[in-house]
Amino acid sequence: MGQAKPHSSTLLLMATFSHYEDVLCWARRRAIDSWGPIAMESPIFAFDNTNYYQSSMGENLKKVFYVFERSFDPSNIVDVKLETNRWESECAEEGKYSETRPLNLDPGYLTLSKLVLASTKDFAHRIYLDRGVYAEITLYYRQHRWQSHQYTFDDYRSDEYHRFFSGCREYLHRLKQEGSVK
Repeated sequence: MGQAKPHSSTLLLMATFSHYEDVLCWARRRAIDSWGPIAMESPIFAFDNTNYYQSSMGENLKKVFYVFERSFDPSNIVDVKLETNRWESECAEEGKYSETRPLNLDPGYLTLSKLVLASTKDFAHRIYLDRGVYAEITLYYRQHRWQSHQYTFDDYRSDEYHRFFSGCREYLHRLKQEGSVK
């Protein structure tokens, strides 16, 4: 029989996308206020792999990832997802933007072996966690590279994202070697 033990350390990750640069900055400030300093920030990527969000968010979407310095307990991902949903609503309710959804936030966490995203949408590959939040393993790390599943979003298959996530993985590995996290 296996023995239950605490999960090894992970890094909280947040994908942020919007048409508006000021909205991306607003979300960044909110995240720092809630979760502390950012350890790594991706370049701003063009989010043009799909038009799924075009009707609610507009065109020319930009996406940026933030990974936070503090070790993250993955059992808290439900609270984080619900908090980011409140931020999205707050941003939309300000009424400063013509789009119904000026901001999209997708929190998740990264381990040495996988990248997990939280969602409020159920699907065959998602596991229910609590309070209407699901989790999916979007990418996994095997044979020295990130690999996708058949359901992985197209943008998460890109080499640019993989380079950033590999840098995050190296950061986590360094923290573990230094004994900063378990």
